[in-house]
Amino acid sequence: MVLLLFVDLDPDLAALRPLAGFFVLRTERAPAGSLPTLAQAYAATSPDVSVNPLIFRVRKVATALRAPELRVAASVAHQGLAARLWSIALGCAALYGRVPDLDARLLHWDADGSAPDDLWLREVTPLSGDAPSLADVVLHGHLVPLAAALRAHHGLAPGLLRGNAASALAGAARELDRWAGRHGRRDVAARARSLAAELLAHPVLAGAGTLTGTAFRRRSCCLYYRVPGGGVCGDCCFPRPPRSSPRAPSG
Repeated sequence: MVLLLFVDLDPDLAALRPLAGFFVLRTERAPAGSLPTLAQAYAATSPDVSVNPLIFRVRKVATALRAPELRVAASVAHQGLAARLWSIALGCAALYGRVPDLDARLLHWDADGSAPDDLWLREVTPLSGDAPSLADVVLHGHLVPLAAALRAHHGLAPGLLRGNAASALAGAARELDRWAGRHGRRDVAARARSLAAELLAHPVLAGAGTLTGTAFRRRSCCLYYRVPGGGVCGDCCFPRPPRSSPRAPSG
């Protein structure tokens, strides 16, 4: 039996700080300069890079990685943002037993920031930390509209996007499990694994891959192997980078 040791959801989300990296969320006032919200980024339809933060981000990633085509950069950008959102939500659910309302209208995003994506939450409002709440907050609140925007702008396959979202979730759970193991928090590890397994069975993610313990094997490829010097990821469907048909199998 694992005893769950929860603390109250505090306005600074201080319990996330020891996890660092993708898990930490800024809750202070966003910098001056009217950073867009993620809702604005998902809804932007203009192809103009100067007014569309999502397209701007993809171009920035493409330049940094020397990506051979924008859809490769779009996939990497998608997985990076998905990893941020899952890490924050799953980290809060595992440590607090609650999750902050991550409504896309409350999250400001610096599309020109470095990785991990820089996010600011305007206010911290506690929600339930169960799997259905996480699905509402992250899947329906962010990853569904984000995927729709990337399909419209860059033609990414639904299977690739579903695989990215599932991979990002499994990766967040795996990092929580490792942190919990180092700090003797069996409760955090058990909670993260249980939530990840339940979320990976959600209709939006079902069929994206196979979870065995904390190891995940996806059924699609994120295309990172096409980045110069890149290779296959640890959970890729390919054992080694494909040599033929650069467009397959991403979906």
